[in-house]
Amino acid sequence: MTSRLAQEPLAKAGTGPMARALWHVSPGRAELRVNAVPAPGEGEALARMLFSAISRGTERLVSSGRVPESEYAAMRAPLQEGDFPFPVKYGYCAVARIEAGPRELVGRTIFALHPHQDLFVAPVSMMAVVPETVPAARAVLAANMETALNALWDSGAGPGDRIAIFGGGAVGLLIAFLSAALPGAEVTLIDPDVSRAPIAKAFGARYFSDAGAVVDADVVFHASATSAGLAAAIAACGNEARLVEISWYGDRAVEAPLGGAFHAKRLQIVSSQVGQVSRSRRSRWSHARRLAKALDLLADARLDMLLDERVAFAKLAKELPRLLAPGAPGVVPLVVYE
Repeated sequence: MTSRLAQEPLAKAGTGPMARALWHVSPGRAELRVNAVPAPGEGEALARMLFSAISRGTERLVSSGRVPESEYAAMRAPLQEGDFPFPVKYGYCAVARIEAGPRELVGRTIFALHPHQDLFVAPVSMMAVVPETVPAARAVLAANMETALNALWDSGAGPGDRIAIFGGGAVGLLIAFLSAALPGAEVTLIDPDVSRAPIAKAFGARYFSDAGAVVDADVVFHASATSAGLAAAIAACGNEARLVEISWYGDRAVEAPLGGAFHAKRLQIVSSQVGQVSRSRRSRWSHARRLAKALDLLADARLDMLLDERVAFAKLAKELPRLLAPGAPGVVPLVVYE
C-alpha cells in the first residue's frame, strides 16, 4: 500500500512534505497556512492528524486576542508556534496516526497537545498512545478530561457528597461525569442551556436551569466564566464548603459577592488549572501518568454525547467565528481531517 506521505508535494528540494495549519492572525480572523514539515529526528515522530477539537473557552480568548500579556508564558501551548496575541498557531486537542518514527509507534494512534495541523513532527515524549478501548474521535477529549480530573482532585470531593457544577461546557460536563461515579454522591449540573439536560442525566447527574436550585452543597465547581455564575455558585455552598473555580476569564474583571454569609460560612474558593498536577497528587503523579489516566477514562460510549458538529479541517478558518460565537450550539466541535 502506498503511503499517503509519499504522495505529498514538496516545497523544494531537500524539504519535507507540506502541511496546513490553522493560524489566528487578528481578532476573530484565522487562516490556513502552508509550511514544509521536516523529517523526524532522534526521539521524534511524524504524525498525520485524524481529529482535533475546539476547546471553546480557551480558544475563544485566543481568537479574540484577549490573553493577558502577564499570562503569555503560562498560556503558551506545548507545541504552539508564534506569539500572543497574533499571529499564533494554537490548540491542544489532537489525535493523529504515526507515519514515521520509532518502529513500535508506527501505525499507532496517539494524542498530543498540538495545534490544528494536518501533518506534524513532535517529540515522542509529548505523545500518548490512545488505548484500543477508546475510539480516535473520542480521544480528542483527553485534554478536557485531564482538566476535569485535576479539578476533582483539587476539590477533595468524596463518596456521598452533595456536588454542584455551574456551567455545562466540556469541562463542567466531564466533572459531572467523574463526580457521578463517586459512591452515593448527589451530583447536579446547573446551566441555562437545556440541551445539557440529557447529557447530564446520561452521566448520572441531575440537571437544573435555575441557578438557585441547589443549596448547602459540600463541593461546588464553577465553570461558567461569568460573574453571575460565580455568584450563584457561592450562594449554593453549604457551611465550610469548598468552591473550585475552573473558569478562566482572560483580561476580564470579575465580580465576586464576598459579603453576606461568605465569611460566616467560612467558605473556601480555590483555583484549579491543569498546568500543574493537583497538590494532593503531585508527589506521586507525573503529567504523563495523569494524561494516560485521562485517556483510560474515555473508554465510555456515553462521552460521545459531547462531540456534536463535525467540521472539515479545510473549512475550519471560515467556520471558526461561528463555532466560537457566544451561545454557539453544542459542546465540543470535532475537526475532521481527510
